[in-house]
Amino acid sequence: MARMRTAWALAVVGAVCAIGVVQAQRGPTPAAGMDVLKVRGQVYLVAGPASNALVQVGDQGVLVVDTMREQDADALLAEIRKLAGNKPIRYVLNTHAHLDHVGGNAKVSSAGTQLVGGNFGGQVQGDHAFIVAHEKVLAALSAKTGAAPMLPFAGWPTDTFFQNEKDMYFNGEGIQLIYGPKAHTDGDVLVWFRGSDVIATGDVFDTTRMPLIDLARGGHVNGVIEALNRVIDVAISEQFTEGGTRIVPGAGRICDEFDVVEYRDMVTIVRDRVQTMIKKGMTLAQVQSARPAFEYIPRYGAASAVAFVDAAYKNLGGR
Repeated sequence: MARMRTAWALAVVGAVCAIGVVQAQRGPTPAAGMDVLKVRGQVYLVAGPASNALVQVGDQGVLVVDTMREQDADALLAEIRKLAGNKPIRYVLNTHAHLDHVGGNAKVSSAGTQLVGGNFGGQVQGDHAFIVAHEKVLAALSAKTGAAPMLPFAGWPTDTFFQNEKDMYFNGEGIQLIYGPKAHTDGDVLVWFRGSDVIATGDVFDTTRMPLIDLARGGHVNGVIEALNRVIDVAISEQFTEGGTRIVPGAGRICDEFDVVEYRDMVTIVRDRVQTMIKKGMTLAQVQSARPAFEYIPRYGAASAVAFVDAAYKNLGGR
């Protein structure tokens, strides 16, 4: 009996110590609605109420991938300060143009500074961090919807590109922005931190739902599959497609290559079923009634499946 009590006490102490270690790894207590985890290397995940942001912290300063909604920006900035202290925010990268990912652009950018001079005679500080995105993101955010653009001028990208890839080097590691044309939107970008071995996917990959394809912004189911294939090409697994490269979706948990493979396969299976039904002359109502995504509903929800099937049907020429 004494041995059992001793063993039980040691187990409790060990559990308390383990909890303390986990809390230490997680860092300071995050603000309400935020969760902060170190992903790998210099990269941290800040998970908000509606979307994820990534924060890279190093000697040169801070780089932020996506800025959440406008109402989340102050809490995001508070978490960045906990991670980075007084290090300046130098860059904001946008994965696409939806407001749950770029709504905080103006606040986060205005809290930073940019280096606009060289190393000779002292560096010149400019106000606001650079906002980097594909040119189609700038077109979407600056285009008028009614009487006003989607974001005020201060939230628009200041550094755009039109090629399939853009290379950066910051905080001692290469960063590649990989364009995924006509995927979730027409301006999706994957952000690959090559030194830390972390990929931010934006909303081409989302563990909380099936793909949300923005038809009005040029999204297409085939483009989503191609973007997911690009993630799989870039990622390197540790063993049996698991472990290795860390992959952070637009919303949801940190993943590895195997998770993306499963998601890609799901999208492909449902796409192929919808395509077959279209060839048989089935209407959208008939396709929805056939439930081509039925086995994925328990995981992603019925509303998500209906929206995805609707978009895929229209993408693939259904009438």
